[in-house]
Amino acid sequence: MMTLQNKRKFGFSSLSLAVSLALTGTLASQVAFAEEEAKAETQNIEKIAVVGSRAAPRSVGESPVPVDIIGNEEFTKNGATDMNDLFSKVVPSYNVNAQPISDASTLVRPANMRGLAPDHTLVLLNGKRRHRSSVIAFQGAGISDGAQGPDISVIPAIALKQVEVLRDGAAAQYGSDAIAGVINFQLKDNSDGGTIEARYGEFYEGDGSSPMIAANVGMPLTDNGFFNVSGEYKTQDPTSRSVQRDDAQGLIDAGNTAVPVPAQVWGTPETKEDFKLFFNAGLDLNADQTAYMFGNWARRDVEGGFYYRNPTNRDGIYSADGGKTLLVGDLTGDMSGNCPTINVVGGVPDPDALAQVKADPDCFVFNEMFPGGFTPHFGGVVEDSSLVAGLKGTTKNSINYDFSLSYGKNTSDYYIKNTVNGSLGPMSPNTFNPGKYVQLERGASLDLSYFEIDTWSFAAGLEYRRETFEIYNGDPASFEVGPLASQGFGIGSNGFPGFKPEDSGSWSRGNVAAYIDVEKEITLDWLVTGAVRYEHYDDFGSTTNWKLGSIYNVAESFSLRGAVSTGFRAPTVGQNNVRNVTTAFSPNGLQDQATLPPTNPISVQKGGKPLDPETSFNYSLGGVLTLGEFFLTLDYFHIELEDRITQTSPLELSDADKDELLAQGILDASSFSAVRYFTNDFDTTTQGIDLVVSYAPDWLDGANFALAYNWTETEVDSWNPDNISDAKVKALEEALPHSKGTLTWTQELSADWRSMLRMNYYGSYWENHLDSDGELPIDVSSAVTFDAELSYDVNDNWSLSVGAQNLFDKYPDDNPWAGIAGAQYPVTSPYGFNGGYYYGRVSYSF
Repeated sequence: MMTLQNKRKFGFSSLSLAVSLALTGTLASQVAFAEEEAKAETQNIEKIAVVGSRAAPRSVGESPVPVDIIGNEEFTKNGATDMNDLFSKVVPSYNVNAQPISDASTLVRPANMRGLAPDHTLVLLNGKRRHRSSVIAFQGAGISDGAQGPDISVIPAIALKQVEVLRDGAAAQYGSDAIAGVINFQLKDNSDGGTIEARYGEFYEGDGSSPMIAANVGMPLTDNGFFNVSGEYKTQDPTSRSVQRDDAQGLIDAGNTAVPVPAQVWGTPETKEDFKLFFNAGLDLNADQTAYMFGNWARRDVEGGFYYRNPTNRDGIYSADGGKTLLVGDLTGDMSGNCPTINVVGGVPDPDALAQVKADPDCFVFNEMFPGGFTPHFGGVVEDSSLVAGLKGTTKNSINYDFSLSYGKNTSDYYIKNTVNGSLGPMSPNTFNPGKYVQLERGASLDLSYFEIDTWSFAAGLEYRRETFEIYNGDPASFEVGPLASQGFGIGSNGFPGFKPEDSGSWSRGNVAAYIDVEKEITLDWLVTGAVRYEHYDDFGSTTNWKLGSIYNVAESFSLRGAVSTGFRAPTVGQNNVRNVTTAFSPNGLQDQATLPPTNPISVQKGGKPLDPETSFNYSLGGVLTLGEFFLTLDYFHIELEDRITQTSPLELSDADKDELLAQGILDASSFSAVRYFTNDFDTTTQGIDLVVSYAPDWLDGANFALAYNWTETEVDSWNPDNISDAKVKALEEALPHSKGTLTWTQELSADWRSMLRMNYYGSYWENHLDSDGELPIDVSSAVTFDAELSYDVNDNWSLSVGAQNLFDKYPDDNPWAGIAGAQYPVTSPYGFNGGYYYGRVSYSF
């Protein structure tokens, strides 16, 4: 029987290769492993991972928990260019959708791994914690509501050496957020050579064109170091998969020729520009010491659509009584204008009364400015920057150390166009800057490790982090209370009111952490690992978490592994302090919903209280089988998560609530129809299975077949029905497909030609359309799509590829509620709703 020690000594054994193949949680990465098997054996090299252990580096096949390694080449075999979309193609349990009309989530799309929220997955860059985005997902289809995770879309694929995905709870090792797992992006560290790549693609419908150019260059840093830099620039045109809204069509049929067609656009938002720059540098100071530094700067401008404002019944702009009469403003200042009443019958305002108002300078209706209604355009500029510098090496007594300092900043500067501040009447501008959010993180860490003391390995470390969340107020017109406010006109830029000066501020929190990791080879075939981590936060106190893991080689062709751990996720500073007002669809129509801090008096009035951390209990068990060229792995995971943090459902503010708050001096209470806040109000259990099969047959030279399948199910165990609605519970349980899988065939056709064909399966799911609290449910059936790519190496430097995603132009089921808001298809589809997409790629390597 081959031992763990022998495997470390001689490289990939057949078992280690099998587990490496099987644990790669993607079909694409399984293919890569199979293709590289011969190289690995002849060159005696191993695929090793940084995450999962702080002992001496080992192949992923020797890890007590599943660790996937996805090579850079897997990200290039796709037409997508956004890292979120690329990840969803190569990691079955990773889901992301388009977010066409979703406030700030349009700028930084929330993604879900293992059915949990975006901030339940810890993201590392070169093994160091990545800072959060400043965007909080206020409209996250239930699962992502209120989440504030890192923005991985700022990472260009060309900058990556590999990506490691630890599919297990790891808060005891890495701290807060590592509940669903850990994703570690490893930057390229070449000191010479490079690649220039150009791509172009668009949807079969002829829209959504997305040109991109990217480059990576490695340069020496003296004779003992490297400086590797990567850049990417791209744009993307918007798409539209919309039908005309019923109410808008009714206006057109009644003779209103100014109504937009379509009145409301559902599609991929426009990316006006997206620039990314990353660098990675290292310098050997001597035989035992290395200095390193890496960082990035990125800027992206994204603009999406919003809900249509009907010119007869939009509250606060066109009407104050549900569309019975138009809202007429008296501009005299003393109500001496004697403005007439404009009745609306059958969606048509009284033409004589409307003409009288338009002719009277003392009277005003917004039908003069936007006679066909209007649809705001919401967007923002996201800037992201980071810098990490450190020193690592080995002391004379063989203790390895790594000391680093880190800085990360993410800014979301919002804008909204084609809208008005109703209270300003005819003086209202149509473009506003509502303000911005800033997330700032600084940290310092010291990691120490000592390997192989009589089959023991030890590691310990200290970490300090300080997290700051800032709100900057918008331009005055975006929040100003104009002269028509007292007449029923809405206050602030309609659709996204600006942050007022009293909303702005800066809030910070510090935390310190200490951890110990231990690994022990009980026998030559049995490895046991353990970790304990203590953290103290300024706001909610302390937490201690632990983890145990083990791997046992039952036979040369079969291994068992498992782990059990506790974990936590600290409430973010943003969740504790954010203020936001958004327009959302409700059973009572569009309404302005305020998200306020849980300790705000308005929130307290509706039951708000300070947030506590989420806590988790994880366990996993896996087995690996290898029989010649056939590899199979099966991993089960179970995550119990308590005190989960989310936004409440919209809580209506009654007149009695408003009167009581106004009596307390809370003057803006009258501005909101409903309030939401963050709360620890439900518990869940998530469980699932990852199945991976890979087969490289001898009878078909150059071929590899791979199957990867994920099944995940979440059950809401308990919740507060006063804050969490039944529809939100159902969304948490059913808004993502329970099943997702891929079957891939890659083929080396010749020395110069390569092909890939992939079948994608998406299970059925339930959509709470328009976040309507279950009033507009859609049961979306399962679907199968296909991707294909053909590549040709012109010579040693040039390579050409053409391909298609969703080759046969598959769309989701038709939306049965399409006439209400104009969405032709369910908008949360995990494979999108734009249909087929073709692309071409040219690459030059040197």
